[in-house]
Amino acid sequence: MMRFVMLSIVALAMAGCASNVVTDYNSSVVFGNYSSWAFAPSAGADSSPFVSLDGSRIKDAIARELSQEALREVPLAEADLLVSWQIVEEDRLEQTGVGLGFGFGSGNFGWALSAPPPVREVEEGKLVVELADAETKQVVWRAASRRYLNEDQSPETRRELIDEVVSEMFSKYPPGLD
Repeated sequence: MMRFVMLSIVALAMAGCASNVVTDYNSSVVFGNYSSWAFAPSAGADSSPFVSLDGSRIKDAIARELSQEALREVPLAEADLLVSWQIVEEDRLEQTGVGLGFGFGSGNFGWALSAPPPVREVEEGKLVVELADAETKQVVWRAASRRYLNEDQSPETRRELIDEVVSEMFSKYPPGLD
């Protein structure tokens, strides 16, 4: 029993240390050559002509983080980097309980019957931020988060979570410094 408790504690500690952000980048790019940025024309756009509340929060957080990286926001025509973001919807399966079973036997032989744990499908979205070279229009850096907003969160909680996620993303920019 003690072994199970220790394994559970180690698993929880490892899950807490795991990064919620995954980044990718073009290793041949010299990121020090970039000094300015602008949002790409379709940044975070969907079929609506309006910027959502969360969209505004995301744009504000990205602008704040890029300014901390000594990059200045300029008009689109003057930018070195184009910034694009989107929320990508995903479905994932989640176990909602434990499996049940019973068995019997003697010696080295026995029989068992079990039922798997119940599973439900959960629809979620992840934030993806991409930086593209303005001249070549090629993505040079990408970050994706696996932390999710839900409809029950207050506006303040949503803003704090977005700020935290975007900050974690840009803690890995420019790449190669960690």
